[in-house]
Amino acid sequence: MITRREAARMLFGADRKLHRMLQYWAGTAIMYTIVIGLMFGPGALEGQPQARAICLYVAAGVAVFYPLVRIGARIGLAPTILAGLQGVFSISCHVWGYAIAGPMRGVTLVGLPVIVVFCVFALRPRQTLTLTAFNLAVMGGTMRWLATHDPVHFPPAAEAVNFAFVAVASLAVTLLTGEMSKLRARLKTQKDDLLTALDTIRTLATIDELTKLTNRRHMNELLAQEERRRDAGGGPTCIALLDIDFFKRINDSFGHAAGDTVLRDFAQATRAELREGDALARWGGEEFLLMLPNTTPASARAVLERMRERVAALAPAVEPGSGAEHRVSFSAGLSIWQPDEPIVDTVNRADKALYAAKAAGRNRVVEA
Repeated sequence: MITRREAARMLFGADRKLHRMLQYWAGTAIMYTIVIGLMFGPGALEGQPQARAICLYVAAGVAVFYPLVRIGARIGLAPTILAGLQGVFSISCHVWGYAIAGPMRGVTLVGLPVIVVFCVFALRPRQTLTLTAFNLAVMGGTMRWLATHDPVHFPPAAEAVNFAFVAVASLAVTLLTGEMSKLRARLKTQKDDLLTALDTIRTLATIDELTKLTNRRHMNELLAQEERRRDAGGGPTCIALLDIDFFKRINDSFGHAAGDTVLRDFAQATRAELREGDALARWGGEEFLLMLPNTTPASARAVLERMRERVAALAPAVEPGSGAEHRVSFSAGLSIWQPDEPIVDTVNRADKALYAAKAAGRNRVVEA
């Protein structure tokens, strides 16, 4: 048996924007039903041919617009065009109803400004103003024709008052909805600006600005997540500390700009060898921390050796003036995260292995 939620999903779709548009369609369909019930129900125009004709016209229009709303995006029908077409259709219904409703025609006048309110969510202020002008032109022309050809049932003075009511109400609603549209546009702009700022803050909180690698703060969060995974029975994790060889010499001899370039190039080269799930962070200065989940020491060493080959292929730093070159390389200390071992101890062991790699001549990987 289909539940209410499943039925609503079938009728209105799963997309939130489409769902909202179809809700507007349902709202207009309900409004049409109420107005027709008031105008053409028992004691009014029930049974008259014109009443049956407009009821069929309204029903056909509502039925046609449902599939148009559902597939509008797929056939390239812009929401503004769709809203405009529905507005024109609504105006035609009200004008027709006014012409045949007799003493009940005042009901239709109340609905005309409501059309503008429904369209404000899809139309721009200028488009809303154009729809209002069309509304008044059609309604005014109809009232004048009725007053000219049937002054007994449509006294000119009464029609003039009715038109004045429609004009004032429609223009007032149009101006108010125009201000609402501008307010909505400003709020949307502010929301977009806030989301952009939030993305920037999130990036600054997790990414090192120079190398675009994960920063130390975020790496600590990743290490905590990895610790929970290991405690739940995950595979082995290896930790490596990487340090660019003779980086201080590069800064002193080649300048800090050259040092920044080396850091960026190093980050790009080593990032290229990361596998899915690996994480590389700038740990501080020219030092980097590499986390390799579900990895044995042999596989971790293979990753580090590939990184060394990529870094060795980088263009050398060139000393201004003398033209002296310095090839970039790095040393690394590797350790496996032992069961029940605090991560700080694993990092310390990797740090000791890193110093051992430097003491052994640099440009190598030493395992703790």
